[in-house]
Amino acid sequence: MTSTSKSFQIIPAIDIIGGKAVRLSQGDFSKETIYSENPVELALQFENAGITRLHLVDLDGARLGKISNLRVLSDITRATNLIVDFGGGVKSEHDVHDVLDAGAKYVAVGSVAVKQPELFAGWLLKFPHDTFLPGADVRNGMLAISGWVEQTEIPIRDFLSMLSAQGISKYFCTDISKDGLLQGPSIKLYKSLITEFPNLELIASGGVSNISDLDELKQAGCSGVIIGKALYENKISLQQLKSFN
Repeated sequence: MTSTSKSFQIIPAIDIIGGKAVRLSQGDFSKETIYSENPVELALQFENAGITRLHLVDLDGARLGKISNLRVLSDITRATNLIVDFGGGVKSEHDVHDVLDAGAKYVAVGSVAVKQPELFAGWLLKFPHDTFLPGADVRNGMLAISGWVEQTEIPIRDFLSMLSAQGISKYFCTDISKDGLLQGPSIKLYKSLITEFPNLELIASGGVSNISDLDELKQAGCSGVIIGKALYENKISLQQLKSFN
């Protein structure tokens, strides 16, 4: 049984390479499309449409293993009132502080939580648990990390079991095979994860192609959805998001 009574958040994604807003197809850095030279202007458009959340990804940071676009984060949080989660290249407690000091509400983590679980557990002792928004990026049931460049043999369910045991309450999940293709989200995968881990709120990511996909994700029990290419390719308009409930 799924729940549809909880709030469902619409979270546009802005992916950053070299200070510009881009999108990749299935995480492939050779398939990059630049959508805006000015990510702050994009963020303001979202806010003016009634959006309150933003998913900001430092793709340079994810690939290089060090935060590379912190300035974009600080510019957006100064210019808007959006609640921002930021990820990509967060590797140390100092990085966490930097991201929070730059105005992020949440720190999105992936590689560290997967490859260095003891380090991540240490962060949970020093910061409130809801500071972190872990990302479970999955390809054929296994996690992929470092900007999806590195494929692991770690089943997503093992990772979610760890998060649940650590007291994490919310995560986002991207099916890489769906990302950027506008072919619909992985409803079956999300339903199975929600059933297996009912104490974890799942934010869906990847594959959204139209407004009906949002209804389907909400009905499946997801707590929110991260939308990227569907917005930038005008498959979903900001006006439609305004009226979505």
